[in-house]
Amino acid sequence: MDFPAFPDAPPLFSAAEKHELALISTTAKRFRELLNEKTKAYNDLFHDLYPIEKLVKGYAALYDEAMQAAWKRAQLDSEPDIAMVAVGGYGRSELHPKSDIDLLILIRDGIEPAAHKIEAFITFLWDLKIDIGHAVRTIADCTHLAGDDITVITNLIESRALAGDPALLVELKQNIDVSNMWDGQTFYRAKLAEQEQRHAKYQNTAYNLEPNLKECPGGLRDMQVIDWVAKRHLHTNRLSALIDKKFLSEDEYIQLKGAVSHLWRIRWALHTIVGRKEDRLLFDHQRTLAKEFGFDDEDLKRNVERFMQGYYQSVASIQQLNDLLLQHFEESFLQLDQNPEIEIINERFQVNNGQLAIRHPQVFVDTPSAMLEMYKLMGDREDIKGIRANTMRALRDNLDVVDEAYRNAPENTSLFLDIIASRFRMTSLLRSMKHIGLLGRYLPEFGTIIGQMQHDLFHIYTVDAHTLQLVENLRRFLQPESRASFPISSQAIRHIQKVELLYIAGLYHDIAKGRGGDHSELGCVDARLFCERHGLSKRETELIEWLVRHHLLMSVTAQRKDISDPEVIWEFASIVKDQERLDYLFLLTVADINATNPTMWNSWRASLMRQLYLETKRALRRGLDFPIDADMQSDEHKQRALEILIERNADIIEAENIWEKIEEEYFIRSSGEEIAWNTEAILNHRPSTKPLVVISPLGGRNFSGASKVFIYTPIATHLFAVTAALFEQMELTILDAKINTTSDNYSLDTFVVLESNDHFDTNLHLDVKRIDIIKKTLIEQLDSPSLYESVIKRFTPRHLKIFNAPSTVHFVSQPEEVWSALEVTAPDRPGLLALIGKFFMEHHIMLHKAKIATLGERVEDTFYITEDDGELITDPARMEHICAALKHSIDRFSQATE
Repeated sequence: MDFPAFPDAPPLFSAAEKHELALISTTAKRFRELLNEKTKAYNDLFHDLYPIEKLVKGYAALYDEAMQAAWKRAQLDSEPDIAMVAVGGYGRSELHPKSDIDLLILIRDGIEPAAHKIEAFITFLWDLKIDIGHAVRTIADCTHLAGDDITVITNLIESRALAGDPALLVELKQNIDVSNMWDGQTFYRAKLAEQEQRHAKYQNTAYNLEPNLKECPGGLRDMQVIDWVAKRHLHTNRLSALIDKKFLSEDEYIQLKGAVSHLWRIRWALHTIVGRKEDRLLFDHQRTLAKEFGFDDEDLKRNVERFMQGYYQSVASIQQLNDLLLQHFEESFLQLDQNPEIEIINERFQVNNGQLAIRHPQVFVDTPSAMLEMYKLMGDREDIKGIRANTMRALRDNLDVVDEAYRNAPENTSLFLDIIASRFRMTSLLRSMKHIGLLGRYLPEFGTIIGQMQHDLFHIYTVDAHTLQLVENLRRFLQPESRASFPISSQAIRHIQKVELLYIAGLYHDIAKGRGGDHSELGCVDARLFCERHGLSKRETELIEWLVRHHLLMSVTAQRKDISDPEVIWEFASIVKDQERLDYLFLLTVADINATNPTMWNSWRASLMRQLYLETKRALRRGLDFPIDADMQSDEHKQRALEILIERNADIIEAENIWEKIEEEYFIRSSGEEIAWNTEAILNHRPSTKPLVVISPLGGRNFSGASKVFIYTPIATHLFAVTAALFEQMELTILDAKINTTSDNYSLDTFVVLESNDHFDTNLHLDVKRIDIIKKTLIEQLDSPSLYESVIKRFTPRHLKIFNAPSTVHFVSQPEEVWSALEVTAPDRPGLLALIGKFFMEHHIMLHKAKIATLGERVEDTFYITEDDGELITDPARMEHICAALKHSIDRFSQATE
């Protein structure tokens, strides 16, 4: 490939242009024209792959000339005792197309500034539409503020004079020198605390769906922290000086510069694309950036994932070196005055003041297995708090010894299994191993998923981050504090024989993501090879392989199928086969859902998982040869409901009269508690003919947010469409719907709803005031259900508009054909469920039950339907027409909301 011949330096203003810019007669429009010409030249160089470091520095130099010309134009160059100082990123001589220009107008103490000239200067910059951050302060003001505020001192230590009296900045820098304020230890601790707070805002992970390339862990700010600490302690303005002072190796310096350059190129492109300052890699920008960076295959989703994987790899490098250097600073500057407490562990390792350290530089060369031994030692001892910097560096420098022979060596496989069985901090150890590069070397299949994102709203972490979060969730089930939030998981994990097998299954459940094909099946191969290489028994290997193959089975069954159907439970139990597998699979599934997207775990999903687990447990105890039939289940539910109603002194005769008019499917698919709740509400409501609406939190206060809404009202042909539209209008998401009818023409409907993600707090149940509003609205509207057309459609959020794909609609077979099951997969849009309800009404379809699964940007809903007269829909032509017509309606609706 032939690259263009680059100039030695990016273009600045010519002498004539600088003269023109400084003239008071030069208008803001003309000034802007000249600046835009140069900016275009810089962007052209960017697209020609000109070195980004020179562009960023050159662009700052260009604005230096522009600021100096504006300073002269305002006649401030003739004023004594005043200076223009660049601070912040601009002070570092780093500028991107839409970055802020941070200026300090510095004035000598006791001098009255030329206020009208300063005001004219700043106003002119505003007229140029330059994003200016400015302050006008005396040396004393700056000194006082710098002594109190870590942000101010940080800005000032990398400031530089642009115009005016340079002696002012020299005096200020003497005042704020480390000998006068912010001694080394205080400054370091403050910057470390500041970084920890910043990281916490982003959940301490660089692997967010829409990361901030400046502020997230591993972002540009982390590199700047290194720079700031080095400047304060080592009095150097060059990062390369860290090589001379033995804080960075040459390879590490090259790695750091490469990662920063990559982020700089992304930031430059992002500013240009958006046309304003923007550091968030929003979904819509990711697509454009992927194309800008050469990922232009037909598979748009894959293009974005490859682009983002490169981004994540760069931030991982910065984060790794940030950790290493800050640890190095800690040891070099802050622990010198401590009396060393050294404990010899063996001939390879010792503990220095709570930090694990190698005893000589050749440890990993002489004994490569010590790389894994180090983590085993940390897992055995709670008192070892971390790893010393020289040990981390030595490990990094010798990672190339981890090859196929290393992975197969019995001493290494034994050590790795010991790490998986660690008593202390097991997931922290795995994260550290990943962070430093050892985990991806030892498990190459894991290395391929590091930084791999999935371009959707459901998976909020990269595959590797999700995997380690899943393992951490499993560990948490063993903690006493989990008993309230995850009662069944906390109990089940104490009953399984070998919890390490669960951790291994967790490590491998998504290991084949991104390879194409069924990742569950492909992952089984990797899991089996791991088990065989690590000497696990045949039984243990088969269990892990089975868990990887079926890790989605339980969540799909609970969320997509009618688990109130005895046939569905029997079918699921037939795959699980025994209680041990059920426990393992339940734990893996709950941990997986919470690690995929914690907002998805709510009281409704918890209740579904609990119901499927307990019903399957009963089926296994009863024996797969003796499945429960529908009549038996209906009788059990009725008997339980009677017991509850008798306890509450309800009129049992009147209750049974109500039951006689309700279709039998209601009793098969409703628990005794739910039947009693509905019946008592109807009894208390009579003789009113108004719609009855009752709302109850689901699952107790240990779960987040779902509520059950029971509606009892006269039948209307478009009742579901109206109800769905009303829930949408009130910003409630429907998770489940059961539609039953009575022989006296009443509809008996139960909905499970959750506050929409863009409204209220999804982690809280509906409060009393909110419940009253919902009840009042539903009763008023359902009393006149013909008002459907007046229901307001809600605005489609930005993040949903980005994702649009054709819908799929098809019928699926059920274990027992009571209803026809119609599956719909479509982009999530406010009003979609109401649209489908209206479609059913217009096509003479009766809805009996709906399973609603919202997975990020898409919905995967199952509707259990019949013809209006209750007959199954079996005619192929009729089924084909319904699928085609509904798909057309949904796709047109989705297009209209973009």
